[in-house]
Amino acid sequence: MFERFAADARSAVIDAQEIARRRGARSIEAVHLLLAVAEQDGPAARALGATGVTAPALDRLATATESADALDRDALAALGIDLDAVRARTDATFGAGALERAGRRRRRGHLRFTTEAAKALERSLREAIDLRSRSIDTGHVLLALLRADGTTAQRTLVAALTEAGADADALRAALEGPRAHGDGRAAS
Repeated sequence: MFERFAADARSAVIDAQEIARRRGARSIEAVHLLLAVAEQDGPAARALGATGVTAPALDRLATATESADALDRDALAALGIDLDAVRARTDATFGAGALERAGRRRRRGHLRFTTEAAKALERSLREAIDLRSRSIDTGHVLLALLRADGTTAQRTLVAALTEAGADADALRAALEGPRAHGDGRAAS
């Protein structure tokens, strides 16, 4: 399937791995694909721009969606556990930054795709076929992520669209409109 990917989609898949590593993830998640396609110069970024969604907004919302740190702190406090005291004691025992180091161990080699991310890539092929496109580009990947109900990627994307005053239908229209003639280009 990867041989059908256009250059922008190939770059996005490669960049998703780097984004996952930067975020300390042990695998490539669908949200990492979302962030990567938004950063590529291609149909996905153009459609996002047309709806008012920016890559930095997606990154911010993805971080907020992924990070439950504030909720964790509140939940621990409700149980009588002071997270700052735990960190201080851990640092005193194991060295400064011990908790951060434990969560950020870098794996060598390629990271695996989560089932959710792999399904999104498979769905991008279906999107390309449905739109009679010759190759899979970032727009197809973005459509697949938009249809991935209940995933962090889809929730992040919908939140960004809502924040920008747009919706999923506007994004679909921006992505599918120029593709109506099967080759990814608008009719002349």
